[in-house]
Amino acid sequence: MNIAFLARAFCTFVILSSVPLAAQGLDVTDAYLRSSTPQSTSGAAFMSVTNHSGADDRLIGASADIAEKVEFHSHSSDANGVMRMGKIDGGINLVSGGTHVFKRGGDHLMFMGLKQPLVQGDTVTVMLEFEKAGTVSVAVPVDHERRP
Repeated sequence: MNIAFLARAFCTFVILSSVPLAAQGLDVTDAYLRSSTPQSTSGAAFMSVTNHSGADDRLIGASADIAEKVEFHSHSSDANGVMRMGKIDGGINLVSGGTHVFKRGGDHLMFMGLKQPLVQGDTVTVMLEFEKAGTVSVAVPVDHERRP
């Protein structure tokens, strides 16, 4: 074996073994996905994301094969008590040691352009993209029966 081969092999090992480590320290819990009706063209996912990585990070994107696009949205109430929903630009900050809760009536992942109905009991793979940790795959169950 020559030195160049060993150096390439070592670099490849380091790169490939560090990929899973990048996602370490991020916990996604209590995730579920729902739509308002079987005919809905949109749905929403809720979950808690906790950052145990020791460094601040930012959730910058999300995607799923079942939707044309996934965006971060938030609900807010205006001066007259009217609830409005709007896109969150710039991603979601995740401070080290902190948890961001996506919940009904608050921040959530909005699935737009659903390509199929969300069926109770199914599981959807959602890809969460973090600025530092990279892309993390999360299995999210469809649960129309859960109450806030």
